[in-house]
Amino acid sequence: MDNITAVDNDTLAPHNHTLGVWTDYTIQYKVASIFLVSLICGLGIVGNVMVILVVLTTKHMRTPTNCYLVSLAVADLMVLIAAGLPNISEALFGQWVYGYAGCLGITYFQYLGINASSCSITAFTVERYIAICHPIKAQFLCTLSRAKRIILVVWAFTSVYCVMWFFLSDTKALVYENVVLSTCAYKVSRYYYLPIYFTDFAVFYVLPLMLATVLYGLIAKILILNPLPSDIKENTKKWKKELQGGRILTSTNSSSSTTAVSRRQVTKMLAVVVILFGLLWMPYRTLVVVNSFLDPVYQDTNFLLFCRLCIYLNSAINPVIYNAMSQKFRAAFKKLCHCGPWRPEKKASCSVQLTYSVIKESSNGDSPDHFTTEMDEMATPTNPFLPKGTLPASHKRSYEDSRLSARVVKA
Repeated sequence: MDNITAVDNDTLAPHNHTLGVWTDYTIQYKVASIFLVSLICGLGIVGNVMVILVVLTTKHMRTPTNCYLVSLAVADLMVLIAAGLPNISEALFGQWVYGYAGCLGITYFQYLGINASSCSITAFTVERYIAICHPIKAQFLCTLSRAKRIILVVWAFTSVYCVMWFFLSDTKALVYENVVLSTCAYKVSRYYYLPIYFTDFAVFYVLPLMLATVLYGLIAKILILNPLPSDIKENTKKWKKELQGGRILTSTNSSSSTTAVSRRQVTKMLAVVVILFGLLWMPYRTLVVVNSFLDPVYQDTNFLLFCRLCIYLNSAINPVIYNAMSQKFRAAFKKLCHCGPWRPEKKASCSVQLTYSVIKESSNGDSPDHFTTEMDEMATPTNPFLPKGTLPASHKRSYEDSRLSARVVKA
């Protein structure tokens, strides 16, 4: 993939030949560029920092899916800072102002953020597929500890893969008739970078989109034909048999339908993230492929600005999607910003708590943290007898059994 800030080396002046008379950007272009880039990058940086904070500081937000979203937020922050801010300085000064070390470091972090974001999207797509289409396996595969290990592998792989840019980038002098400008460019001709461009295009754009198309198609099929995974129903039946001495607090169908709705909401939200990733990266990726066969390359200033804005928007829009499509994220954002009147923590439905306890106790591996995503986004709990979080999950059943045997509660 072409560098977002580097200049094509083929346009640099060979030896002592000049490039003609240099003309600065128009005032209109500078104002529009600085305003739009500052607005998108500023909001994106704030939004992604909020995503990281709410997941790290809120216990019930620490789910496997949200771990991948934190990884995506960190990658987006890299893109916004390493690609967006140099764009502002370029519009202001017309040249590269960060020196040789800045050229190497900024180029490296650009590619690292771009590639890590693509891998993070692929990771949560696979996690959603396993969780929806293979719910039994999900109890052992979609765990918090496994998600952390996968994220470490993603960042280790992309960090090593992008090391080559330390050796492929350099600062160059653009010699014009009226001025000499510094730029962050490539060390050799653009022709030698084509294998890298097409490898990035295939591995970090085409393949993730193809995989996401197939997996979300299978997920949609499962949600339409079988909206609720069978394991939750089976565990709920087992729970009913074990609690014959008491009354059921809420109906199984009610909690089952709520879980199904919650899973649909999470899956739709992540599908929107993937769709926007494909659409917003398409202009720039297409430009790189087309320019690989053009001589001279197409470098219209306004179109380049449009492509860059699409990239920045892709990295900035995800927190907006979370806020719009996830009640849990919306509530966490409000709590982080101290917005709205303070409300006491909602009490959890006993039937939901017991169902989750049975699921946890039925697993032989790591705790199935994946189900936290669905369980925490259920409708407003109604039972006043069991406050949420009163006891650890491993002790809830014995406590709730005694409460049920002592009281008769209507379903």
